[in-house]
Amino acid sequence: MNDQQRRRPAKPHRRPQKDPVRFLAFEALRAVDERDAYANLVLPPLLKKARAKGDFDTRDAALATELVYGTLRRQGTYDAIVAACIDRPLREVDPPVLDVLNMGVHQLLGTRIPTHAAVSASVELARVVLGEGRAKFVNAVLRKVAADDLDGWVARVAPPYDQDAEDHLAVVYSHPRWIVSALWDALGSGRAGIEDLLEADNERPEVTLVARPGRSTTDELLTALGDENGLPGRWSPYAVRMAEGGEPGALSAVQEGRAGVQDEGSQLVATALASAPVDGSDTRWLDGCAGPGGKAALLAALAAERGAALLAAEKQPHRARLVERALAGNPGPYQVITADGTRPPWQPDSFDRVLMDVPCSGLGALRRRPESRWRRRAEDLESFAPLQRGLLREALKAVRVGGIVGYATCSPHLAETRVVVEDVLKGRGGQPVVEAEWVDARPLMPGVPALGDGPDVQLWPHLHGTDAMYLALLRRTA
Repeated sequence: MNDQQRRRPAKPHRRPQKDPVRFLAFEALRAVDERDAYANLVLPPLLKKARAKGDFDTRDAALATELVYGTLRRQGTYDAIVAACIDRPLREVDPPVLDVLNMGVHQLLGTRIPTHAAVSASVELARVVLGEGRAKFVNAVLRKVAADDLDGWVARVAPPYDQDAEDHLAVVYSHPRWIVSALWDALGSGRAGIEDLLEADNERPEVTLVARPGRSTTDELLTALGDENGLPGRWSPYAVRMAEGGEPGALSAVQEGRAGVQDEGSQLVATALASAPVDGSDTRWLDGCAGPGGKAALLAALAAERGAALLAAEKQPHRARLVERALAGNPGPYQVITADGTRPPWQPDSFDRVLMDVPCSGLGALRRRPESRWRRRAEDLESFAPLQRGLLREALKAVRVGGIVGYATCSPHLAETRVVVEDVLKGRGGQPVVEAEWVDARPLMPGVPALGDGPDVQLWPHLHGTDAMYLALLRRTA
């Protein structure tokens, strides 16, 4: 080293610059991982706070949302790619580091962000939240990832389809293997069908509104949204789709509770139950698992049009309060109570219509809650099984002879759908049988295609653009 080199001043240390968009997205991902939070509950308050501080505009919010949801949806694929770029088992990478890496991989392989910008922004984020040493690790990994595109990486890290079809689909479409297997069994179709379903799970769902009958109309909502953002629902007469996203809470009808956000599949379940023929009186309706209140609000509005009253029961007090909020202002008679549907306070034979939308794995809503696919385990279904059967048995006792029970789940898993209904109807497990017969639910969803052989109905994201809602209708016969 010569004298001139010795005298050269050291390069000044540059403090890392915090990118508010990527820092917020990282905060959301950490909350999902550390607190088992849901992104759709964590992200809106963070965005609202950032807007209030003046840090965010609409484009910033859209990018933060894409980074969070895109990273969560493609986590399985990105994990496989990162694993191929490091010299240690993936489980030895600290979760915050993996969040930064996967968010960087998503920018490289799942967005149109230029390569140099995706790498440099990710490394800068790593310097802010992880430190200089780990930032160098992030830089090295992402430069390896940037050497190929998504298709090239998938071809390298996914096992061949003809050697292990389920594992291939799990990596390509970023679902745990057991969920791929369960969905394939429930769908009962070939490769094209399951690939369409898994791909639909990775698409951002539209925001769908419901115009509650007697309180709002689809015309009102369409006018408020304008021609560019408002589209009629595909199947439900009360549905309006928000084509460009946006903030539903900005609409006066939503602010006043006359309309709400509700998936079209959920609307179809409620309207099918309300449309099913019953023998005799039709004045007393029950929603036995009413939280958070979307179906209850639609049922209450439909009941009010007929002069019927709805009792909405919810076991969890905080969810019961959400139901009260959803039903506030309903013109007809209704009551919200905190009650356990497996130990009901009502007398048997009390209702003409009963809905039991039971707690379940939520595998039907993976589009909306992508983190659920990484949280759930196959053994979780065993914990739901006794509850689901108990709720259905009590629903059949609660309805009078000639009345209708709707058993619904936001899951297509056979163990949560038809198997539950058949077990209860046949008295499996030593439980007493409540006499009931299947009612074909398909004609009660007019215009909806591909509803299968019946009598129950399974909706699908790739076929109907809805969550994978299941509905069985049963008429009590004795």
